[in-house]
Amino acid sequence: MHDAAPAARRRLNGLAAVSSSSLSGRALAYLEAGPASSLVLAREVLGLARAPRAIAERVATTLVGADPRVSRLPDGRWTLVAAAAASPGLDACRFAVVDVETTGTSPRRGDRVIEIAVAVLEGDRVAPAFQSLVNPGVAIAPFVARLTGIDDTAVRAAPSFAAVADRLLDYLAGTVFVAHNVRFDWTFLLVELERARSLVLQGPRLCTLRLARRLLPALESRSLDTLAQFFGIEIERRHRAGPDALAAARILQRLVGMAKEQGARTLADLGQVRIGDCGLRIERPQVESAIRNPKSAIE
Repeated sequence: MHDAAPAARRRLNGLAAVSSSSLSGRALAYLEAGPASSLVLAREVLGLARAPRAIAERVATTLVGADPRVSRLPDGRWTLVAAAAASPGLDACRFAVVDVETTGTSPRRGDRVIEIAVAVLEGDRVAPAFQSLVNPGVAIAPFVARLTGIDDTAVRAAPSFAAVADRLLDYLAGTVFVAHNVRFDWTFLLVELERARSLVLQGPRLCTLRLARRLLPALESRSLDTLAQFFGIEIERRHRAGPDALAAARILQRLVGMAKEQGARTLADLGQVRIGDCGLRIERPQVESAIRNPKSAIE
């Protein structure tokens, strides 16, 4: 079930899908979201999860070392050469909060998406935007069926990921990609989009789990359930993509509100905000080049 695709909006250094035809192109697309170490590039671009540091360094140097669009920060991470635009203001951002339900935890080992949803936070308004079951083309394990209520029968007539990919990209274009534990949802979408369309996502990302750790350090847990209870947000059907995405969007709304009350004004500010013993503060990096890329991932 989904609404009509949204009308075109002006882009705010937001999400885009680009061709994954070359490994170097994939590396550049990954760096669009912010600086990354050689180990991260080896893991995310080539899937080398446990590459030795020396191997990762050689791989990264081969991929981007000679590219004039890439430089290295003093801490050794790779970054795109500074862009002229400033980090967008929070009030100008459109946040696409994504949740996926899957057959397992590792897309690179064959696990697939079985449901996906997007909820949007824009200004002060939170609204569901897109939701669809997805036929994964593989069997759904009993444990997953018990957890989500989604079994093989439920997805038998559902569209494949390739069939919903274009509509999904319409909702993500130009937005800030958000999820609770963003690496999980982001990685699944990267693998599914590459399989379906030979595309990779590039652009800013925001993790509500990590943002909550910064803003609510006194909480023993920053799980979706704990944060929903803390903010008084009801999740109608837990472990379903639509309700979980909507709850995460409402949590994001509250977290952004907390940050703005203490002086956060731009997307980059969310990556620096902290709560200390004497109240919330925004930490500015000491090295200017550390925030040169306005598309930095806020993870």
